[in-house]
Amino acid sequence: MDNGTDDLLREIEDLGTRLGAARGAIAERIIGQDRVVDLTLAAMLSGGHALLMGLPGLGKTLLVETLSTVMGLNGNRIQFTPDLMPSDILGSEVLETAADGSRAFRYIEGPIFAQLLMADEINRASPRTQSALLQAMQERVVTVAGQTRDLPAPFHVLATQNPIEQEGTYPLPEAQLDRFLVKIDVAYPDRDTERAIVLATTGATEAEAQAVFTPAELIAAQGVVRRMPVGDGVVDKILDLVRACRPDDDTAPDAVRAHVAWGPGPRAAQALMLLARAQALLDGRLAPDVDDVARLARPVLGHRMALSFAARAEGVVLDEVIDEVAARITAVDRAA
Repeated sequence: MDNGTDDLLREIEDLGTRLGAARGAIAERIIGQDRVVDLTLAAMLSGGHALLMGLPGLGKTLLVETLSTVMGLNGNRIQFTPDLMPSDILGSEVLETAADGSRAFRYIEGPIFAQLLMADEINRASPRTQSALLQAMQERVVTVAGQTRDLPAPFHVLATQNPIEQEGTYPLPEAQLDRFLVKIDVAYPDRDTERAIVLATTGATEAEAQAVFTPAELIAAQGVVRRMPVGDGVVDKILDLVRACRPDDDTAPDAVRAHVAWGPGPRAAQALMLLARAQALLDGRLAPDVDDVARLARPVLGHRMALSFAARAEGVVLDEVIDEVAARITAVDRAA
């Protein structure tokens, strides 16, 4: 191996050690949600945004607050409500009168000017307000009163969402859903985990999170993820999986053709490529494998596809369709 490769391997190994410390710090406060924590960290290591999906009271807000501390990021929180306006997120210009009587507009930054933005219960706001995040999430800038302003670096949005069946919620636009690198389902804990949570959080003291990373170190880690090698076989499986989930593609299985209205675009393949690298890094491996692709299929593809009306009426579950396609792709690889 040349010096460049040796240096990269050392960086990957050192970063894996630091990430182990970060996971340990998070686990002090977030009990029994290892998969949720890993997916959220993977999204941040990939430079993307994450959508946490689950009922109230499952620790989504605490997770975001803990990540802000552990990763050393300046965080803000926005509670999304039906009366929230775009200016409440982006900021606005106000007319001020100086001591000499002159008047001038001054821009007051909104809470989006943070390194880690928690968009709490994002689907309780109107579609107009939801869409105010679109430019910021994709381009890392906001435009107010015709002037474009850069957001801090790094910039991540971790949004929480209640199930759409709950009263007072609005569906997120497809364009905004696609901006989230990954959708993470937060489920109820099992009995033993819930017991541990109760004991840990109802005593005289509670564990406090400690900073492990700095913003500069997180940016450097994101660079390492993008330089991590990926084998041609893994790249091919990513493409096979994404393309097989499109109902009009020649490789789509019968389940996709029969039940899926529209499938994932190229952004899904990009997300799988980055997240597979980040997952390998979190697991202490030097490169991703095909199993990483299969494990990430649901979180990456679930919000980038839609069932047809007939499939929903028949009770078809989208996650099961994705699992079927992922298993088929993986089985082909193992058989070879």
